[in-house]
Order: sequence, then structure tokens, then C-alpha cells
Amino acid sequence: MTSTPFGVDAFDAASLMFQTQEPTEGQRWSTWPATIPTERGPEPRPDWVVTSAAAIDTELGVVKTGKEADLHLIERAVPGTGPSVILAAKRYRGPEQSDFHRSAIYTEGRGIRRSRDVRAVEKSTTFGRAVARVEWATAEFAALSRLWSLGAPVPYPVQVHETEVLMEFIGSGRVAAPRLAQVRADASELYDLFRQVVEFMRLLARAGLTHGDLSPYNLLVHEGRVVAIDLPQVVDLIANPSGFDLLHRDCVNVCAWFTRQRLECDAEELFGELVGEVGF
Repeated sequence: MTSTPFGVDAFDAASLMFQTQEPTEGQRWSTWPATIPTERGPEPRPDWVVTSAAAIDTELGVVKTGKEADLHLIERAVPGTGPSVILAAKRYRGPEQSDFHRSAIYTEGRGIRRSRDVRAVEKSTTFGRAVARVEWATAEFAALSRLWSLGAPVPYPVQVHETEVLMEFIGSGRVAAPRLAQVRADASELYDLFRQVVEFMRLLARAGLTHGDLSPYNLLVHEGRVVAIDLPQVVDLIANPSGFDLLHRDCVNVCAWFTRQRLECDAEELFGELVGEVGF
């Protein structure tokens, strides 16, 4: 097969030669060809992932804004009768838009490769804040990839490109699934949701991890299934000195919400159970 730039295979190159539609305002060429294999989601990839270099990304609007990142909705599609998919694009803001901050408690036990980058992040220079955004985008993509491979209920991570993480959109049509905090459920439904959350926490604990910031606001409920989101701070329980404190906090946050919904939950009991699952 004839080699082509940016990992574009011969089929895509031919498609591009006959492409008559160019991106217009609110569109761009798919960024998939600009990524390298380590910036793409784990294999086997779901059938719905569009990898054609002939695809165009169309902005559909903002799903949610945050202090550090905004969640956008895009359609990646090959014009005409080609495949298309709705994706969530989490974009960490640039240094000119916000004062990026994440507690250092989450990054203990991690490392930034270049000493120049480490110094810049510690001093919170403009360059350092830009480095931090790329690091957090990369960390979230890595966490999603690892958890997906473990079978955890998380969105499939399609790719990471600079400060943007593209992932599976959890929702119906263009409407995002509600957060657990927004769900009103009867006793049996509530128990099933609690069981799913605990199973997610148990799966992480067995892998030596905890979410680190788990709450009913970063758990979605789609068609009765709990899906965890907002994962850049996933903590290694062994490498991070605060790992078990963060696991305990996750247990307290989860049990506090379910208790308010009149479902009995003991945070200390849950914490003890999860600690027993951790593989040392």
C-alpha cells in the first residue's frame, strides 16, 4: 500500500481526492489523522468510531461549561452517505481564558517528564498553565482508556489531541444523560443505582485506583446504567500518599447522597470493604 502522510491510508487519500465539500464556519477536518496511535482509544474500537480522513467535525453547541474545561458536542461525519457519529469534546481552557487549577493532592505519585515543564507548572507561569492543561487532558484520556479496558462504565475515549479529549457521548440524540443528582428514583431503582456505583468503586479498588472526586454530579444515568465521567484526577492508591484519604472521601460523598435519598449506606463499612479489595 502506498504510504501517505499523517497515517492516512490509500483509501482515505483517494476519498480526499474526490472530496468536493470543504469545512465551513463551525467545521474542521477530522483531527483523527493528526493523532498518533498512543493518542487513540484502545482496541478493539467500537464500530461507531469514524476514522476516515475525509470526515468533517461540525460544532453542535456547548453541553456544559466549567472552571477548567468546557464540554462541547460535535458530529464527526463523512459528507454524503458516509458514516457519522455524535461525540463529546472536552476542551481544557487556554491560559488566556481561565486560571487553571487542580489540587496537587491528585498529582502526587505522578511525574512530568521534562524538568523545565515541572518548574513552569510549579511557578504557574503562562507556559506552565498551558503544560498543565495538556497534562490533565492526557491524564483523563489515559484514565478513560485504562478503565474502559478494565470493563468500567465510562465513555469510550476516541482520541486526545492537545488539550481536547474526544469521547463517546452519553445521551439520547443530542440530549445529554442526566446526572445522578438529577435522578428521581423509587426504592428498587435507587438500590440498583447504588449497586452499580459500588461495583464501579470496587472495580477501581481492585486495580489499585479511586476516582478521587466521586459525587452524584459526575455520575450519569443513561437508560438505567450508571456511567462515570470527569476522570483526570483518578488516583493510584499506593503511589499517592493521600490515596486512601481520597478513597474514604469518595465513600463519604456517595453514601451521603444515597442516605439523603433514604437508602441506608454506611460510608465506613463501604470504605473497609473497598480497602479489602485493593491489590497490594
